[in-house]
Amino acid sequence: MPPHPWQVRPISTDELDAFLDVPEQAFGSPADPAERRIDQESLELSRCLACVEADPSGRPSAGEAIVGTATAFTFTLSVPAAVLPAAGVTLVAVTPTHRRRGILTALMRRQLADVGSRGEPLAVLFASEAAVYGRYGYGAACAAMALTVQRPTARLRTPAGNARLRAASAADAQPELARVYARVCPSRPGFFARDGVGWRMRLFDPPGGRAGASPLRVVLHTGPDGATDGYALYRTKAAFTESQPDGEVTVVEVLGADATAAEALWHYLLGLDLMARTSAVVAPDDPLLGLLVDPYAARPRLTDNLWVRLVDLPAALSGRRYAAPVDVTLDVSDSLLPANAGRWHLRGGPDGASCVRSGDPPDLALDTEALAAAYLGGSPLMALAGAGQVRENAAGSLATASTAFGWPRQPFCPQLF
Repeated sequence: MPPHPWQVRPISTDELDAFLDVPEQAFGSPADPAERRIDQESLELSRCLACVEADPSGRPSAGEAIVGTATAFTFTLSVPAAVLPAAGVTLVAVTPTHRRRGILTALMRRQLADVGSRGEPLAVLFASEAAVYGRYGYGAACAAMALTVQRPTARLRTPAGNARLRAASAADAQPELARVYARVCPSRPGFFARDGVGWRMRLFDPPGGRAGASPLRVVLHTGPDGATDGYALYRTKAAFTESQPDGEVTVVEVLGADATAAEALWHYLLGLDLMARTSAVVAPDDPLLGLLVDPYAARPRLTDNLWVRLVDLPAALSGRRYAAPVDVTLDVSDSLLPANAGRWHLRGGPDGASCVRSGDPPDLALDTEALAAAYLGGSPLMALAGAGQVRENAAGSLATASTAFGWPRQPFCPQLF
């Protein structure tokens, strides 16, 4: 057979600008010097993979243009009752002139091999197109809830009370924001630990990215012990229609370490003067819907959030905890990573788990996309079976496994990367 026409390799420092040109072309986004600068400062060069055309001998052609890209951030990801290493996959792109030629598949194969070699059992990403990543073994593991609350219907079940709130600049407040986030992060599957790079990206606020709204605003909630235990990051956009206030609040992130802090922050965000509506994207189990007297007035709409790929299946399944005892043999198909394929005996519960090769008859059969979708507890195996993605071979095993894979808190990732 002739050699594959594409070569995937790490980039050199002087190729970084050419590398960043590709996703800008592929996503149709305008070149923004500020965004380019933060990418240059944040990306891990050793994880930046470029696809270039090879000459007939299979060697990379000198000076060939980069036609495909993929990279990843080195994360630690919260999974049910545990934290695991993960690759935060991003900037996956192919130039419009080279689509449908196998470049994306070449990038995915190389990147997954690289993730595995680094000892990371998981890869995660936000999908620009939901139809793309299932064929590479990624499953839609988290959902997000988009809300728009109109001011006349923004009545909450509880009074506002005398919450201790204060405004701050993002730069001054970052240490307090980081402490609150670190406190909440382990309890919510899908959150990744934020280091300095993560916070720099979260608080990045170039004027060109505000769409006419205000700079990023910060409000902090102080708990009874005098420590900050919640925060909201948001923007406001003033407007008047026929002399009536018609402004909008866009919530970037709202996080409370407990119910009291979360409630106080939502009272604040829904009560800002001259604002007619408040928009947010939150976890499906965010307390806001329960706080609203009329939750349907918020027009909740579910969309996909974080996608997960099991790179090292036994390490991933044994690394998380389970909501109930589970003892099941899984028959898993995985065409891209054959080491994951076959039968696995999973035994676990709230205190730990093990996952080893097995020759026993399988209780459940599924592919790696379905297993990844269920992994964080957001997509019940029972529902996936109803869609034909899981097959039950042993009566009762599906219900038991579905309960065990579930989790009390819905998984959610609050930050695009």
